[in-house]
Amino acid sequence: MDLIVLGAGPAYTDKMGAIGASYLLRDGEEALLVDMGQGSFPSLANQLEPSALSGVLISHLHPDHFIDLVALRHYLRFQFKPPRRVTTYGPADLATRLDALHAEPGFAIETFDHVPFGGSGRRQIGPFAVEAILVTHTAESYGYRVTGRSGSPIVYSGDCGRAADLAPLIQPGDALLTEVSFGPGPVPPGAQHLDAPAVGALAASRQPGRVLLTHLQMGYDPDATVAGVRALYGGPVELVKPGDRFSF
Repeated sequence: MDLIVLGAGPAYTDKMGAIGASYLLRDGEEALLVDMGQGSFPSLANQLEPSALSGVLISHLHPDHFIDLVALRHYLRFQFKPPRRVTTYGPADLATRLDALHAEPGFAIETFDHVPFGGSGRRQIGPFAVEAILVTHTAESYGYRVTGRSGSPIVYSGDCGRAADLAPLIQPGDALLTEVSFGPGPVPPGAQHLDAPAVGALAASRQPGRVLLTHLQMGYDPDATVAGVRALYGGPVELVKPGDRFSF
């Protein structure tokens, strides 16, 4: 299974060309998109014809993780006659949130078939076995473990305010793709995100095969963030950026 980082940005940034959270998993000719933050649609469309996706996983309903579903919806609706459809998975209120953006009931269902996880559970999406678990962030936020037909699984944190919530998803040798929003730390009270010490402690306890850091907030030092994780975890650690590719 391959991971292509389409975007790794947080909610706001001063970096030109930054793209919100979006990660493409490929298993042969099949592809699963995990989150679709701001600016990610062009990167997706440069990797594959978007209507060919096996599905789209959304971790939670903050716009920096789902807002480019609007662009995907317009593409599916107007680029093809008849319109094409893609299945989305995640929080129950996704379609309602998309409808509200345009004040247009039915906006989402014109192109999306939405499957809510309804709490922790498992789904088979094409060749991808997906395990979801509720994590501390919004009222319905998910971390995901995705297993392809071959290679190591990958665990994705989404946005998570309590590292221990992710522990049940992580098996030794898995790849861990995790937010580290507040860099070396500390996390401001009530922010419901992770920092390097929290990620490092989680990785030390669960022993993933490698740690891939993402979603670093503006103003936090990347090198100090990586070092903060390495201080507690002895495996490979790196901060991902758009265009990075990994094989598991």
